[in-house]
Amino acid sequence: MSLVVFFCFLILSLVSASEDQREIKVNPGQDVSLQCQGLRDASVTLLEWTRPDLKSDGYVFFYRNERPYENYQHESFQGRVELRDPELKDGDASVVLKNVTFNDTGTYECRIVTNARQEIKHLIDLNVTDSDHTAGNKEGGNKDGFRSIVVGLSVLCLLLVVVVVGVVFVFVCRKQHSSEHCSYKPPPEKSGDLNSY
Repeated sequence: MSLVVFFCFLILSLVSASEDQREIKVNPGQDVSLQCQGLRDASVTLLEWTRPDLKSDGYVFFYRNERPYENYQHESFQGRVELRDPELKDGDASVVLKNVTFNDTGTYECRIVTNARQEIKHLIDLNVTDSDHTAGNKEGGNKDGFRSIVVGLSVLCLLLVVVVVGVVFVFVCRKQHSSEHCSYKPPPEKSGDLNSY
């Protein structure tokens, strides 16, 4: 049974970990929100948004000492990236990238360092494509489908645990029941033994 619980935990961990990398599809010219969530009860001391695939100096967005530093930004992002919530309430370190172009397609990494010295990273794959199926969907991805998978796997694991517990319970009960009736026989009573004292 502990193996089943471990297996369910492993599946859910892997599925949860994959949520950190999302894919967003947008059309050129749209504004897109690149979501990044830190700890709700800790202050953000450093926020770095980068494009590792650019292989050049400069950040997509850089924030430290309670303010953004535009002079650290890569030139292609200057004037086009801002915090979604300038106060970073509840750990929201998301940024809005304005007027996306095909050149904005790539992997974005958000790195948060908190006052509790905890580091959090998120990856987002942005795909700027000229297709009609992404129009109006600024968030992109299929969050509802992903949530359905997580909920479905959770329910499946729970049902699997219930079935295993039920089978073990029935097996143990049958074993106890059969051993009581088959192997245990009380000693025969001797009527003469009581009167002999």
